[in-house]
Amino acid sequence: MKYICLGYYDPAKHANMTEDERNAMFDEGFEYDDYLRANGYAGAGIALQPSETVLTLSWKNGKVATTDGPYAETKEQLGGFGVLEAWDMNHAIQLVSQHPSLKYGALFEIRPAGDLNEMIKRSEQRRLKGAAR
Repeated sequence: MKYICLGYYDPAKHANMTEDERNAMFDEGFEYDDYLRANGYAGAGIALQPSETVLTLSWKNGKVATTDGPYAETKEQLGGFGVLEAWDMNHAIQLVSQHPSLKYGALFEIRPAGDLNEMIKRSEQRRLKGAAR
């Protein structure tokens, strides 16, 4: 089963780390990511630019509105995400709980991935019916 892992960090805590601490955090984290990939547990993963680069889209007054910056004001920022292959939630917790970045203050949110296949099929059928008219 696929799980989406969202990794959060505190920019202030990150900024107060020494270069050696940051290098150790990244080196240990990347080494663990290599382990997850080598053992078939990790799919795609990607880091995100800082929240200052965010552009939020919303629907207001009948049109799309844009706002610079993140939607939510929080101390922690989303730093990246990954797709984890695990047997079940307990297995996902076991795998993520071993990620070295936790000891450096990172937080992880684990969510089961949704399966939209049936919803997509039904939508395609409705759209085909509508196009046939």
